[in-house]
Amino acid sequence: MHNTYKAPEFLVDLLNARSPSGYETEAQAVVDRYVADAADLYRRDALGNRIATVNPDGNPRLLMTGHMDELGFIIKYVDDKGFLYFDPVGGIDLNTISGRRVSILTKDGPIKGVTGRRAIHLLTPEERKKVPELHNLWIDIAAKSKTDALKMIQIGDVGVYDQSFELIRGSVGVARAFDNKSGCYVVCETLRRLAGRRSELSARVTSVATAQEEIGCRGARAVANGEPADFAVAVDVGHATDHPECDNRRFGEFKLGGGPILTRGANASPILFDKLIAVAEALNIPLQIEACPRPTPTDGRELQMGGGGVATAVVSVPLRYMHTASEVVDLQDIEYAVQLLTGLAIELKAGDRNDW
Repeated sequence: MHNTYKAPEFLVDLLNARSPSGYETEAQAVVDRYVADAADLYRRDALGNRIATVNPDGNPRLLMTGHMDELGFIIKYVDDKGFLYFDPVGGIDLNTISGRRVSILTKDGPIKGVTGRRAIHLLTPEERKKVPELHNLWIDIAAKSKTDALKMIQIGDVGVYDQSFELIRGSVGVARAFDNKSGCYVVCETLRRLAGRRSELSARVTSVATAQEEIGCRGARAVANGEPADFAVAVDVGHATDHPECDNRRFGEFKLGGGPILTRGANASPILFDKLIAVAEALNIPLQIEACPRPTPTDGRELQMGGGGVATAVVSVPLRYMHTASEVVDLQDIEYAVQLLTGLAIELKAGDRNDW
């Protein structure tokens, strides 16, 4: 059956942009193109964050972040035969690397390659049972020698899986970087929609496409230190557990198409949590609740500690197969998240408390 679902162009452009942590240029260009003209204030910073504000004189101040960086590889050594050795950028599962097509980003444009290791036929029975060592993996760019390879790439160039976005069925899609182009799109698209509803806003609303989350939430730390806020929302992805081999007793119960995941626990302000629940109920937006007793592994951990403490929420898009080359998301959950944050921004009024 022909798939009639239409993915938003902004989201697709973000998903196809190649932006490993510290090398976010392509994603920055997409955010610039779609967001700058909608904002009243728009700026970049030294870490590469993109910071957009509507209603700058508003009160209270709402800050939303979604990171635009993704996993990747950084080239650190080329052997005499021209094979490239690398370190992962972010938490890549070494079991999933071999046999993948990759694009290496160079000053002269992308170079295609393939990740390699010894074929299973050439492994000992014991080696087959083990996770490969990083130094036993390489990238093959069909170079004839080290000299030949270094004419095409440089030490410190980065690469990503050569895997673009496509729809599987209905609104369910696959891409290498739903983590976290999903959240980046949510906060940026929310700001774009609010730009058309300024008359309904009391709040100052700032959305930030953050850099370097995958290596320690570094972009968010800079924003938390430099962008005053009363309320903050970090939007990222969360683990969908509606597939085999997930024990809900251990991981909780979350499904694609079930709506955004709202965190409850130490990293979540109870005041902002309740506001988001009320917005979701008013707008008939489905939500899923995640319990987390510690700081989340998201920008939210940095936002909460900014400026002496900020009332923070963490909203996540359910995702299957995180940190692989083929992450799966229901795009309707992304749309629900945009609706949720848009509704929150409009509901915030001057004098709303953020302390408890």
